[in-house]
Amino acid sequence: MVKLIHTLADHGDDVNCCAFSSSLLATCSLDKTIRLYSLSDFTELPHSPLKLHTYAVHCCCFSPSGHILASCSTDGTTVLWNTQNGEPLAVMEQPSGSPVRVCQFSPDSTCLVSGAADGTVVLWNTQSYKLYRCGSVKDGSLVACAFSPDGNLFVTGSSCGDLTVWDDKMRCLHSEKAHDLGITCCDFSSQPVSDGEQGLQYFRLASCGQDCQIKIWVVSFTHILGFELKYKSTLSGHCAPVLACAFSHNGQMLVSGSVDKSVIVYDTNTENILHTLTQHTRYVTTCAFAPNILLLATGSMDKTVNIWQFDLETPCQARSTEDEAKQFPEDWSEDDVSVWLCAQGLNDLVGIFKMNNIDGRELLNLTKESLADDLKIESLGLRSKVLRKIEELRTEVKTLSSGIPDEFLCPITRELMKDPVIASDGYSYEKEAMENWISKKKRTSPMTNLVLPSVVLTPNRTLKMAISRWLETHQK
Repeated sequence: MVKLIHTLADHGDDVNCCAFSSSLLATCSLDKTIRLYSLSDFTELPHSPLKLHTYAVHCCCFSPSGHILASCSTDGTTVLWNTQNGEPLAVMEQPSGSPVRVCQFSPDSTCLVSGAADGTVVLWNTQSYKLYRCGSVKDGSLVACAFSPDGNLFVTGSSCGDLTVWDDKMRCLHSEKAHDLGITCCDFSSQPVSDGEQGLQYFRLASCGQDCQIKIWVVSFTHILGFELKYKSTLSGHCAPVLACAFSHNGQMLVSGSVDKSVIVYDTNTENILHTLTQHTRYVTTCAFAPNILLLATGSMDKTVNIWQFDLETPCQARSTEDEAKQFPEDWSEDDVSVWLCAQGLNDLVGIFKMNNIDGRELLNLTKESLADDLKIESLGLRSKVLRKIEELRTEVKTLSSGIPDEFLCPITRELMKDPVIASDGYSYEKEAMENWISKKKRTSPMTNLVLPSVVLTPNRTLKMAISRWLETHQK
């Protein structure tokens, strides 16, 4: 289930964007202001609203650590704010002076992209606040931007409908027409998927547009094999232009908002509609999921922001009981195992597994000896990949069996967090586990493998409260 738990009605004009950090919600509006709210009780912070822009604020986003907020405006500037006291850190002017429509931090916080109405795109150094690279698209205004989770590339979308892919040096890798009438938004799923015989990681990208559609793409990029963008599918749940889309932090859901005044939540695996929310009275312009708890914010031209909470017990609430049972790999049939193999890029093993009647229970019991001796898989690399995927599956089974929401588990230990902290990569971890990780001279993120810009760990009180509430409910 999903329920409306709060409505914010402080803006005096259309709400253009909303964004979450692990402890705050930011909203911005045509009224030239940015507002900050605490996630613990949705009260506005004492230093809110933030006022510096002289025209409408189009977009706002947090750095992964949540310590910095960026906002951009028709006034041609992108402003960086200190979220703890509301003071501006820098005002960065678009070289052309054109209205800035979108801004986005890189996953490691070292760069910020700003895109403008004249098609210019700027990559800023967030340490020096200076321009690092500048480029432009051929036609239209830049209205959408998203970084891949590994930070190797970012995608921009234009009002002419083109998706353009750039690497981290601002070299244009690819451009193609994605939506005939113009793109309005795009977002990467933070959760990679594996595919292909070489075990490459791919990322899902969603784009939406004036053609009333959401399109799903699969993106890969390596310095050896280069870049690849593949169209996957189209979601057509809305009957009017789609203005916003966003993946949930765990990648299981995709939300969209539309001119038809509705918000639709999709299951990303089945692409089925889980929920349709119709409380807004005008166009829905923005939507965002919180990173650590199952909260959704939706903003509208009706000047309000609605906060929605999902039932923590069922990540994909609309699935039938039979489908829920299929989540447990030990219940898989041989055909289910075949589907899983293909999803992991192990298509060549389907015949071998079917020949040996490997169902879900057999799959979970496979060892390196049985793969070599019984299934006759000769390649050591292939056996290692299969074992790694099976171990991931075993971890998933443990999580499903325990019933603990995945966002409450430490990514390092896969155990329920007691003292969650936020690292500079924006993810939450058990304090002791992350301290041990850092003490072993691992200065990279456990989730992204990127270098951590800082080893400072910030208590995640909001997540700790959510875990406490969940424990109170489930340990009676």
